[in-house]
Amino acid sequence: MIDIKLIRENPDRYIRAARDKNVQVDIPALLEVDRQLLQARQELQEARTQQNAAGKDIARLEGQAKADAIAAMKDLKIRVKELGEQVERFEPEFTALMLRVAQPPADDVPLGHDDTENVEVRTEGRIRRFDFEPKDHVQLGDDLDIIDIPAGVKLAGSRNFILKGAGACLHQAILRLAVDRMIAKGYRLMTVPVLVNENVMEGTGYFPVGRDQAYLCERDGMSLVGTAEVSLTAYRGGQILDEAALPEKTIALSTCFRREAGAAGKDTYGLYRVHYFDKVEQVIVCRNDDEVSLAFHREILANAEDVLQALELPYRVVNVCTGDLGQGQIQKFDIETWMPSRQSYGETHSASRFGEFQARRLNIRYRDAEGTVRFCHTLNNTVIASPRVLIPVMELNQNADGTITVPKALRPYMGGLEVIAPKG
Repeated sequence: MIDIKLIRENPDRYIRAARDKNVQVDIPALLEVDRQLLQARQELQEARTQQNAAGKDIARLEGQAKADAIAAMKDLKIRVKELGEQVERFEPEFTALMLRVAQPPADDVPLGHDDTENVEVRTEGRIRRFDFEPKDHVQLGDDLDIIDIPAGVKLAGSRNFILKGAGACLHQAILRLAVDRMIAKGYRLMTVPVLVNENVMEGTGYFPVGRDQAYLCERDGMSLVGTAEVSLTAYRGGQILDEAALPEKTIALSTCFRREAGAAGKDTYGLYRVHYFDKVEQVIVCRNDDEVSLAFHREILANAEDVLQALELPYRVVNVCTGDLGQGQIQKFDIETWMPSRQSYGETHSASRFGEFQARRLNIRYRDAEGTVRFCHTLNNTVIASPRVLIPVMELNQNADGTITVPKALRPYMGGLEVIAPKG
């Protein structure tokens, strides 16, 4: 959530941010409700002050003066009730509008409408050129009997899948590699809920704007998360931390769920865009300092790159444009990994910094050295997500005989297995 004082001071900045990010919010309407709410609160406070003073005066008065004071007190009581009802009416409307305000992007975020206008920062690794006709991951998975998409669709509908045998082991190996590397870097491993209260989704900025992307359990007022970022960030909600305890660096491995609303007909083939997947997520909660946040943004991006480099996968980093940024993100760098079957890079990671956007909504604060209580900054990034990353792992490591060479970094997690070959 944005500080309303900043919106009052420079409404045009937030109108522009909403336009550039394709976020629907009426800033003039927000400011009008804010004005009415402020006025109602001020008048309510004044009426209560008068009410308290009149109550003290009545005890000292006598006769007609006392009767007049009692009558005035009745009028004040009615006025207090009316103003209280006005505040109760304006507050939900104010909050609903505030929850839709977009965070202005950083100055070096490129202006653009969608992901086609993201700007390449750099490329890493060598793209493999095949001397045979390569298969895509679906063909490889079917021939090796390690992926069964039709069975997944039969069980749960479109965009579902089943991994089997070495396919499931490869999936788990990638996740375990990521976890181990992050623990070695000093990040604290957490196991967190994937079914959370809706106010947690609201606090992290996924509701109300992204509500249609979530799987809801309406009967219980709960939602399945699309990333462990939700639970990891909300873990410190409502707390005042000591500055000495910051930064707090955590990771979690969880299953994630996304409806992919609005993606009908898009990326329906294979494992690229599915309804559930497993992801190792990294979250940093740090002090309120832009330079500190920038340094941690570089760190979490480098963490993800380290895993891709261990897997020997070629990738590129892109600076995400305004139209592809989320409501609360100040800046986001995506990592896109080369996928032969797509003949292009495909998004596999997103590294985001939020400033105090999420911390305000979740009320995550810290006390600095001077004793001042301030809102924290939050950041997050994918360490690895699978099965999407299985696409480049399988396709780039395939052999002419239809087998797949297991990347060296994953072999310790697969009992030393070097090649995935057909059974028999």
